[in-house]
Amino acid sequence: MEEKHELTRDLGKPVDALLVVDVQNAFVEGPGAVPGHATLTSMVELLLEKARSAWAPVIFLQNDGPAGAPDEPFQAGWKLHFPPRSGELVIRKTNDDGFDGTDLDAILTAFGARDLVISGMLSEMCVAATARAALRHGYGVLLPHDAHATYDVPAGPGSEGVPAAMAARAAEWSLGDEVCICASAREVRFAERNRK
Repeated sequence: MEEKHELTRDLGKPVDALLVVDVQNAFVEGPGAVPGHATLTSMVELLLEKARSAWAPVIFLQNDGPAGAPDEPFQAGWKLHFPPRSGELVIRKTNDDGFDGTDLDAILTAFGARDLVISGMLSEMCVAATARAALRHGYGVLLPHDAHATYDVPAGPGSEGVPAAMAARAAEWSLGDEVCICASAREVRFAERNRK
């Protein structure tokens, strides 16, 4: 059984790596953008700046949607909103869980990463599934509230719709108390790594 790694709750301990989940053009540009996409992209951009200045590993997850979907591979909406820089990795996936069917765990292990910041979308789908999987693999997980987002949840049988901000908060709550949640990406600190 893998040893569990506890991320400190006081945010005093820097984290090791940044995962950017499905921040693809279809979800942050134009009429199909998630509500609050301007805040989301500014906070993800801030996380990228912080990780890059610390030489922390940056890994982008990129969803391959089915034919006709907004994130269908090699279409405009599928492209990553933030271009990866040299040395940053892109892992393509077809499932919500970024660890499922990918070499994400092996990559993080090779980097020596133990505590992760997870950002991106959609809060209740790929972000939550990847966070749960990271916990199962023994990683500490930090989720900045303003660095993940989702869509409004439409009304269903016997229920009213749920605004996107509330759906994102419910997604955080569903992860339980093993995940560390901070109010803003501004609070995140990355462990300094030696420049290679």
